[in-house]
Amino acid sequence: MTWPCRHLSVAIRRTPEDVYAFAADARNLPRWAAGFARAVRRDGDAWVAESPVGEVRVRFVAKNALRVLDHDVTLPSGDIVHNPMRVLRNDAGSEAVFTLYRRDGVGETEYEEDARSVAADLRRLKAILEEEG
Repeated sequence: MTWPCRHLSVAIRRTPEDVYAFAADARNLPRWAAGFARAVRRDGDAWVAESPVGEVRVRFVAKNALRVLDHDVTLPSGDIVHNPMRVLRNDAGSEAVFTLYRRDGVGETEYEEDARSVAADLRRLKAILEEEG
């Protein structure tokens, strides 16, 4: 069984290494993923984020040369949501790609809201990195 999914992406005029380094640092989540994390704090090998649904635990894959930013989010209910994310080379710049799954029980309206929120977060990531570049 598979879930429907949507790949959301944004081109960023910075090197893949720059984009990955910034996005892989969970302390930066409130800056660019404000729709998800208003604040973060370290808790052992995970991060705890203040999100619109309450406190959630976030675990990123280990830092890697492939620029994979997959992360699991444990919701207050205990459900775990897997979020694939990659930073790809796009000519001299980058493409940040987030895969949004439509999990069981998520209605069309909620899924569309989630997609708009992720797209807005990716646009903020682009704006921050291109301003600082």
